[in-house]
Amino acid sequence: MELSLADAYWQKFIEATGSDPEIKCSGDLDFESKGFGNASRVALVLAGKKTCFFSSLASYTIDGEPLPVSGELYMLFDSSKNPCAVIQIDSVSILPYNEVTWNMAEQEGEDASLEEWREKMKSYLEEEGDIVGFTFVPDIRLVFQSFTVLYK
Repeated sequence: MELSLADAYWQKFIEATGSDPEIKCSGDLDFESKGFGNASRVALVLAGKKTCFFSSLASYTIDGEPLPVSGELYMLFDSSKNPCAVIQIDSVSILPYNEVTWNMAEQEGEDASLEEWREKMKSYLEEEGDIVGFTFVPDIRLVFQSFTVLYK
């Protein structure tokens, strides 16, 4: 039986890193969103310039999804849906939007200032809220996830 692209990539990761063959992938990631496409974000990850991402806690709550946990492994896919990296979540914390520091936002690798990050994130959260069913407020809680690329 032939392995899927994702399964074959995972097997290469296991072999190349000497990881436990029983270790499981916690899910897949792509970074598609309005204004900054998946290809650009994937390039930032692969270049080591993007080492974190934020998401709304409300989305996890509304969707009934569990929060990520430090140590989980995720496969990153490019815009053609091909696997291109395996990342490990290093830390997960929850904090209000209005308490995000430049040090944290800068790790996303996308913006030149905290003000630029706040403007783009606010717009993203307003759009996401319209779709998912929450309202943006300045102290909306975000899930901040930092990660390390283990294999590419």
